[in-house]
Amino acid sequence: MDYLKGLNNAQYEAVTTLQGPLMVLAGAGSGKTRVLTMRVAHLITNGADPFNILALTFTNKAAREMKERIAKVVGNSDAKSLWMGTFHSVFARILRSEAHYLGFPSNFTIYDTQDSLNVLKKVLKEMNIDSDLYKPKKVQGRISQYKNNLITVKAYYNNPELMEADERANMKLMGQIYQKYVETCFKNGAMDFDDLLLRTNELLTRFPEVLAKYQDRFRYILVDEYQDTNHSQYLIVKALASKFENICVVGDDAQSIYSFRGANIQNILNFKKDYPDAKIVSLEQNYRSTQNIVNAANDLISKNINQFEKNVFSDNEIGEKIKVYRSLSDADEANFVAGNIWEQHNFNQKKFNDFAILYRTNSQTRAFEDALRRKNIPYRVYGGLSFYQRKEIKDLLAYLRLLVNENDSEALLRIINYPMRGIGETTQNKLIVYADSIGQSIANVLDALPFHAPNLGLNNSALTKLNDFWQMMKAFQVMLKTENVYQVAMEVAKKSGLIKSLKEDQTPEGISRVENIQELMNSMQGFIDEQQQLEDGDPSLSNFLENIALSADTQENDEEGDKVSLMTIHLSKGLEFPIVYIVGLEEGLFPSFMSSNSREELEEERRLFYVALTRAEKQAFFSYAVSRFQWGKITDSEPSRFLSEVDTDYLDFINPMVENRGINRSGLSSSIFDDTPSMPRAFQKKEPKKKLSVDEQKLPEQPIKRNLTPVSSAKINTPDSSMSQDIEVGDRVRHNRFGVGEVLFLDGTDPNNVKAKIKFATEGEKNLILKFAKLEKIN
Repeated sequence: MDYLKGLNNAQYEAVTTLQGPLMVLAGAGSGKTRVLTMRVAHLITNGADPFNILALTFTNKAAREMKERIAKVVGNSDAKSLWMGTFHSVFARILRSEAHYLGFPSNFTIYDTQDSLNVLKKVLKEMNIDSDLYKPKKVQGRISQYKNNLITVKAYYNNPELMEADERANMKLMGQIYQKYVETCFKNGAMDFDDLLLRTNELLTRFPEVLAKYQDRFRYILVDEYQDTNHSQYLIVKALASKFENICVVGDDAQSIYSFRGANIQNILNFKKDYPDAKIVSLEQNYRSTQNIVNAANDLISKNINQFEKNVFSDNEIGEKIKVYRSLSDADEANFVAGNIWEQHNFNQKKFNDFAILYRTNSQTRAFEDALRRKNIPYRVYGGLSFYQRKEIKDLLAYLRLLVNENDSEALLRIINYPMRGIGETTQNKLIVYADSIGQSIANVLDALPFHAPNLGLNNSALTKLNDFWQMMKAFQVMLKTENVYQVAMEVAKKSGLIKSLKEDQTPEGISRVENIQELMNSMQGFIDEQQQLEDGDPSLSNFLENIALSADTQENDEEGDKVSLMTIHLSKGLEFPIVYIVGLEEGLFPSFMSSNSREELEEERRLFYVALTRAEKQAFFSYAVSRFQWGKITDSEPSRFLSEVDTDYLDFINPMVENRGINRSGLSSSIFDDTPSMPRAFQKKEPKKKLSVDEQKLPEQPIKRNLTPVSSAKINTPDSSMSQDIEVGDRVRHNRFGVGEVLFLDGTDPNNVKAKIKFATEGEKNLILKFAKLEKIN
């Protein structure tokens, strides 16, 4: 049996244990997929009929790859006979065979998320329910939660607590909507994704003969990523396995990170309770990462209480310590990461594919995309659109484009009825046709609406709505003459109803959209600050929009090629990269402020950090910012408690000239407990002289001589008194966007108007007004 060669002892035990319940605890990088595929192959070579083997995965990709590997051992014929696929695909197959039990045709339609949403919109319309009060996506999310918790319409009406909760949320009609939606799907001969689980549970519970049939069919059951199963999936698997109990589940409780999708970590933690005779095999050897990364990850996850004890180890090289970077701001953090990637690519011959930037929330991509574009580093954003291509961003930018150029009809038509203000397609079409017929822009028609009204063929209500919209835009234009970009954009977002509309959607996607708008606002304030610092700065809205248009156009749309990967940590699960940057390690961001409600939520955040760290093969970086923009205001940030949960033996603070304050071994910044920030002794050990980065190495040894006679030094009084400092010619300084540079000369004696020419390594020479420049002097 050549396929068993090369397995370590634990892997061999997992593969060759064929009878009875088995739980394989597969640590990160431990060869889980190989064990699963070899176990299926070993079952077949030992006489098990492939027809009697059920293997459940969470992705089609995983199922396809496993089947291909198995085919290499047992042949294509046996591999094709396996029942192997995702939970949804396998259960859909069962339901098609048994649909008549539930009153469905065997060729029932499967509604995807968008199909389901369209049906819900029609249901709301038929019931005369205001879709502004009952947002279709919010209703869809609620119904999905009901189904995944096996709450049928009947069960809903028998659950007064649930009904009261919906009433408190001003959604007292949810029961009626749920019932009408289910009836509509049934009438259409259709099931949505959640029905595939709900209806399978119903089938196996209501019809014992069907359950017995599939219990006899599936004599051997394997489940991948068992820690990610929800309540419905758990019950189906338990029912199918209850006769023979030849069930093998593979998973890692330390990587259970999908509770927001309904995943229940207790399913894997309670496996031994469900199957008292179960054997447990731990795959503890990590083949992916260096010893230092594995040890750091172990140190971190050991702080969790609700877990299995494991001793994951690596026989790979010890490897480098994890680099920790303390940045001045989110822009500084992004510039450091982009600069480090640029350096390693150009001087260490690393491919861009080797790098991954992992973050907690989608809104964090903006700063990193901007920084990568400035250095002409190609990248791809996984699982979503590039920041400036996201709908909510394009919507707000369309409002702003219209303020600068009211003849931009594409922008006008994008937002004339968004958020909905009763200016429908009929009104818009009449407006477009009329404007074309007289050779005028739509804006010109709206400017003289009373004059053109008799020829538009619109009723008074439509004309009033058009006029209200256009007068609102005119008011924004007036504001633009006296207020800055940020203030105008904030007013637009509020008065247009855009923010209100987005905030009403409390799904994870809706929350993410609000965060994206906030990040766009932050970029505007950052733009204003940057332009104020430049001697020839232009903080106008038109310049801001031009910068975005030019930078957004530099990234090609193809997903192929050598590119840096940007993704949320949730999306990174199952992937690996030679070099990983885990960014935004601050309290309230990571761990998320939404995780502070319970120990269970905080432990999941810690598992999420563990997943992020174990994506790294060779090198890992942690970074955090001491300040970030929040709705245009600079707010101080506390370093994440997770930073102090990793022993400093595994860490290397790469900018030790800056005090890494605020972290202590208790896991929280000291200021949370007292008023005296302290730096723990463990973080105060003497650092070896660090090797200069490329940014620093490229600086000229002496200031370039010029005909001007510069001021030799200046005391700078900044708006932020904490930043006041003496700046001298020849000083090395760090700027939160331009990076490290050297002061070439200073001009002016008025502390409020001193100008400096600074040579930055990658950004060239910049003329900055020091009062606004927020420079950090590097000793």
